[in-house]
Amino acid sequence: MDAGSQSISSEKSSRYAAPRPPLQEAGSRPYMPSLSTVSRNPSAKCYGDRFIPDRSAMDMDMAHYLLTEPRKDKENAAASPAKEAYRKLLAEKILNNRTRILSFRNKPPEPESILTELRADATSIQAKPAKQRRYIPQSAERTLDAPELVDDYYLNLLDWGSSNVLSIALGNSVYLWDATNSSTSELVTVDEDNGPVTSLSWAPDGRHIAVGLNSSDVQLWDTSSNRLLRMMRGVHDSRVGSLAWNNNILTTGGMDGKIVNNDVRIRNHVVQAYQGHQQEVCGLKWSGSGQQLASGGNDNLLHIWDVSMASSMPSAGRTQWLHRLESHLAAVKALAWCPFQSNLLASGGGGSDRCIKFWNTHTGACLNSIDTGSQVCSLVWNKNERELLSSHGFAQNQLTLWKYPSMVKMAELTGHTSRVLFTAQSPDGLTVASAAADETLRFWNVFGAPEAPKTATKGSHTGMFNNSNHIHIR
Repeated sequence: MDAGSQSISSEKSSRYAAPRPPLQEAGSRPYMPSLSTVSRNPSAKCYGDRFIPDRSAMDMDMAHYLLTEPRKDKENAAASPAKEAYRKLLAEKILNNRTRILSFRNKPPEPESILTELRADATSIQAKPAKQRRYIPQSAERTLDAPELVDDYYLNLLDWGSSNVLSIALGNSVYLWDATNSSTSELVTVDEDNGPVTSLSWAPDGRHIAVGLNSSDVQLWDTSSNRLLRMMRGVHDSRVGSLAWNNNILTTGGMDGKIVNNDVRIRNHVVQAYQGHQQEVCGLKWSGSGQQLASGGNDNLLHIWDVSMASSMPSAGRTQWLHRLESHLAAVKALAWCPFQSNLLASGGGGSDRCIKFWNTHTGACLNSIDTGSQVCSLVWNKNERELLSSHGFAQNQLTLWKYPSMVKMAELTGHTSRVLFTAQSPDGLTVASAAADETLRFWNVFGAPEAPKTATKGSHTGMFNNSNHIHIR
């Protein structure tokens, strides 16, 4: 079991006697380092090579003559033309126009043609500029207040929709923050009997959003009109802590261990169920193809489900998982499907496990396991590079950027003072928002722009949300 919700003391309740407005700039903006780097080129003395004359190659008589030859007076411009012609002729025929007194060794012979080509190739390679390491800002670009954010590891209270609107649940309320103009609006505040909000997830169209409640109900909202479209009751016996969309199917996971597929287009919305967890389902993620579902629970189990194996009769009691993975030693909440390898899944364990594991979901094999040293709360893949971002709890409460597959740390982003419970990625894949138990929401430009646009090949797969711009909800 992993540390879950925290009790709210009277001291904390008094803290909100004068409530803070949500999603406003935090009181102290974090220090932002300059993007320009100061050139550090310390002046250094340059010493040339020391040349030593070769006495064996010197003509001592010639050197003596050149040293003792009388110098002409520079001011005496009246010189006999005949003598001048005789001097030039003598220097040309006898002295061979030599004026040097010291003689140095001759140049080494030129290398063979093969060596010359190799040297030319090496020179051309060295001449190419080295690939510069991407600059990763160490401080958050923006910090917003998030008062009354529930400190509960098992919930999922942050999501960023395809319309570039970020949603966050604060206590009994859901707020929307529009990233295009930084405007904030309140979507809904539920009553105490139904609250607090325990999960939320944007539909693929970026317009509709699902909201899971502590009362076990699930609401569907149209954010363009702030209208409640439907309330789904009776799906679960207790709170709904995880949600995941697969086109028109909304998958819900509850504290009762149930996983249910709901078709939001029809009246009798429960169409399929997955049974395998004995405790709360705290992580749900559909693969990019929409054919496999990953679920993590407080029973330390990770299941891989195939869409074709779901039971159409929730009461049948069948276990129809594709893989049942039992390697984690704590609750499995952090799940992330790889964007560049469809059968690669990353999972993260809680405080007693602290590991990030990578799985081949076709075979169920564990490809790698890394001990991060702290509770793994969430995982996000970089859409443009082979990188993975993880958020953590005690002791550093940091976000760590890893290079895949070497799992070398590229950066550690600090600033949160409590565990970083939730993360969400912007639609363009460049920015990651993090919400922590310190009641702040921070934005990190951690992934940066892609190096070069990658043109999609003809007939390539474009993701799970094809032709899903319009979701019909009854």
